[in-house]
Amino acid sequence: MSKPVATTSVIPPNSSKGTAATASAKDLLQDDPYLQPYLSAIEARYAQFAKWIAAIDAHEGGIDKFTRGYEKLGFNVTSKGVVYREWAPGAARACLIGEFNSWNLESHPMKKDEFGVWEVVVPNKSNGELGITHNTKVKLVLFKPSGERMDRIPAMIRRAVQDLSVSPIYEGVFWHPAKKYQFKNSPPKKPAEPRIYESHVGISSPEPRVATYSEFRQNTLPRIAKLGYNVIQLMAVMEHPYYASFGYQVTSFYAPSSRCGTPEELMELIDAAHGLGITVLLDVVHSHSSKNIADGINEFDGTDHLYFHAGGRGRHELWDSRLFNYGHHEVLRFLLSNLRYWVLEYQFDGFRFDGVTSMLYTHHGLGSAFGGGYDDYFGGQVDTEAIVYMMLANHVMHRLHPQILTIAEDVSGMPTLCKPVHECGIGFDYRLAMAVPDMWIKYLKEKKDEEWEMGHITHTLTNRRYKEPAIAYCESHDQALVGDKTIAFWLMDKEMYTNMSDLTELTPVIDRGLALHKMIRLITFGLGGEGYLTFMGNEFGHPEWLDFPREGNSSSFAYARRQYNLADDHLLRYRYLSAFDAAMAALETVSHWLVSSQYVSLKHEGDKIIAFERGGMLWVFNFHPSNSYTDYRIGVEWAGTFTVALDSDWKEFGGHERVDRKGRYMTTPLEWNGRKNYLQIYIPARAALVLRLEK
Repeated sequence: MSKPVATTSVIPPNSSKGTAATASAKDLLQDDPYLQPYLSAIEARYAQFAKWIAAIDAHEGGIDKFTRGYEKLGFNVTSKGVVYREWAPGAARACLIGEFNSWNLESHPMKKDEFGVWEVVVPNKSNGELGITHNTKVKLVLFKPSGERMDRIPAMIRRAVQDLSVSPIYEGVFWHPAKKYQFKNSPPKKPAEPRIYESHVGISSPEPRVATYSEFRQNTLPRIAKLGYNVIQLMAVMEHPYYASFGYQVTSFYAPSSRCGTPEELMELIDAAHGLGITVLLDVVHSHSSKNIADGINEFDGTDHLYFHAGGRGRHELWDSRLFNYGHHEVLRFLLSNLRYWVLEYQFDGFRFDGVTSMLYTHHGLGSAFGGGYDDYFGGQVDTEAIVYMMLANHVMHRLHPQILTIAEDVSGMPTLCKPVHECGIGFDYRLAMAVPDMWIKYLKEKKDEEWEMGHITHTLTNRRYKEPAIAYCESHDQALVGDKTIAFWLMDKEMYTNMSDLTELTPVIDRGLALHKMIRLITFGLGGEGYLTFMGNEFGHPEWLDFPREGNSSSFAYARRQYNLADDHLLRYRYLSAFDAAMAALETVSHWLVSSQYVSLKHEGDKIIAFERGGMLWVFNFHPSNSYTDYRIGVEWAGTFTVALDSDWKEFGGHERVDRKGRYMTTPLEWNGRKNYLQIYIPARAALVLRLEK
């Protein structure tokens, strides 16, 4: 007897209210029949999601109003003056102080309502000016029932500043410029083929210092556009006191990092990117929060459970940070409004959600290899409240902003992560293919070239969930950080200091390094996903590692920078890698392989050959360290004459140009490798060819 297929109430994707329609979860089984035993768990989490939507509709006036919490809480300018509200139910008394009232504790006491929200109105001055002057410091002072004083930065402060000569603790700033920034360019449409340039504004200068939003706009944006990337992922935007945290210890969720400039300068950066047709994503950190108290939201009202879970559940021991209580109404308001804030106020086009694996499971992914089957993804170890939050976040953003792009950083492979919420999925557009960079680093660290396994490489690159798009990458910021090495550094190591000039000998180490750097990136871009990502500078083989100023390196900026001057120097071989990166993006732009199907026709372990079809093109890789092959037979589905679209061995890419770039290859109508036709080519050692049908 067959098991009945479960049904659940599904909110249509175009619904602004919680009106439910009956739909069947069997659609998930069509793509993944292994989910059959877990439909009840999927239904249960969806039921919680639907319950939240219904509650928000009933009590908050709908998701649009609910997710604009920053228009009620925090500082807002009205006809009455500056209204400041703060949720702090555990406090017994509250007052607002700052430069505007000479830090007087008595002049602006606050009143608390039945929901634990404190309020004060600072009336306009007699001349009509605001009662709080723009760009002046403010502070919330709370008192515990015991009378103990607690100084806090407002939770939704829009600017926080740090003066290290005085203290490492940030101070809140009232930010309300007389003239609001006017965006000039419309955001581009949601990219179907995301080519992502992962960026950190602070390290974007070759100089050993913190770069600014304006410098990034002027110097780095044109470079990104020229390389052919259509998406920028901005890291370390949300305010964080510790620069070396890479932006992942957030204290002020509504304030852009002041060390890089003003809010308006960040807006201008995003506006300029839109003018270049580039989508801008925020690397959003909702997986945890800094444990800072004085300038963060930890123990904000004197309790340990305002925004976070109480006790051990509210602490991430490895990250030394606090974990949100995603099941609390006001925490949902804070986080969902945070997403809307960055979209509506700054015109970000989407989000890369950091630490999704930590959110998905109560064990936070620690000590789990996720190799034991589907039981790993369902059951008591799953944090359903966090999953429901991510469903709400994706539903809200995609419903209210259809062009929004969301990406999940998840290493576990959670099923349905990238299925739409109205299909009972978690709702992300893409997941990061995190197994791919791990594979490449493992190969470079542990295997000789002749030990590389073609079958394992292709399996890792193609092993992704059906109809759940992935972003492929060889390396991100994780691999660039101190303690690890970039691919270029693993390949060429110390010779990068002495032999990267065209005026020096092309040593075997550099020759191998250049060749494999290009091949690794091309096969990852071509076969690894439905999108592609690189970390800034790695496209040209940036030397050394990334290390932020900290106590352990005498607060040095020597490695907290990107030396783009190396790629611009016409005597250095870095320019070859940069040119190849641009050529890959240019070819994808016209062939659109990221949105096409793929078929691996050959993975020959002895010859070290991989061949596959994608984007109407035939891709051939020879990873053998020494063997070149003449008249090598490759099966191909399409009949006709092929020409070379891209060759990793061209001279402009630092290669030897061993294949005639004007060569024409005609197919023979005989089956080979399971394909209807074959052609014969010369494929040199450590080279890759992309062939396309002659028009």
